[in-house]
Amino acid sequence: MPIPIFPDAFALAWFIFAWFGVGYLVDKTSLGDRSLSRRMDMHRRVWAARMLERDVRIVDTAIMSSLQNGTAFFASTSLIAVGAAFGLLNQADRLLEILSEIPLHVATSRMALQTKALGLVVIYGYAFFKFGWSYRLFNYAAILIGAVPNASDDHDPAQGVVAARRFSEMQIDAGHHFHWGLRALFFSLGFMGWLVNAWIFMATTTVILLVLLRRQYLSHALHSLEDGPDPLMPPPRGQNPETGITAPGTRRRTAPPSDRRQAL
Repeated sequence: MPIPIFPDAFALAWFIFAWFGVGYLVDKTSLGDRSLSRRMDMHRRVWAARMLERDVRIVDTAIMSSLQNGTAFFASTSLIAVGAAFGLLNQADRLLEILSEIPLHVATSRMALQTKALGLVVIYGYAFFKFGWSYRLFNYAAILIGAVPNASDDHDPAQGVVAARRFSEMQIDAGHHFHWGLRALFFSLGFMGWLVNAWIFMATTTVILLVLLRRQYLSHALHSLEDGPDPLMPPPRGQNPETGITAPGTRRRTAPPSDRRQAL
């Protein structure tokens, strides 16, 4: 029995809308300002500001190495997934036999199944290019660490601020491309629901979308970053730095604003 065109077309349109819509929401809209990714962008700028205050940059290079290694791992994984998706093209008949045993499976043709396998190739190929570009940008950011003047050097403070800003913006851009690569891998799991039928495809896409939105806006990781003291300012007198509670009768003092924080 041929697959009805409308459910598949609608499911594919919903998949594309959900995939790119959540990325646009987080990266391009005002609602994205409250997301976990955008909050971490702020802390990347804080990192750059703190880096200006020290001469030894061992911790900074160690963090960059960790980011590069993680990105390289996912790039390699995406490339392996591309090969696995191509392998489905040669195993389409065997896959049809397996899917026919699933109660909810809608009978389909070999060509339709191969087309869906090519869709997985496109998704994993997209993820590979995103991770590959992210890895290169993290390399550039590591180079920019070397361009940031040391705190003890005799230099114009404005030059240090500009160099730190370049570093922070480069690694923020690298982080955004990394996020797009991860979303591609996550939504590829939803895409696999299409191998069963269009309705399962829409359901798995919706589940992936809700999981990603929850992580961005309702996760414990986000709550741990919300509305605390300015990370560039010392805690007020008498305040417990862990709980943020000020002892009764303690007079608050305000730390002077940080020019570097404002510049970044």
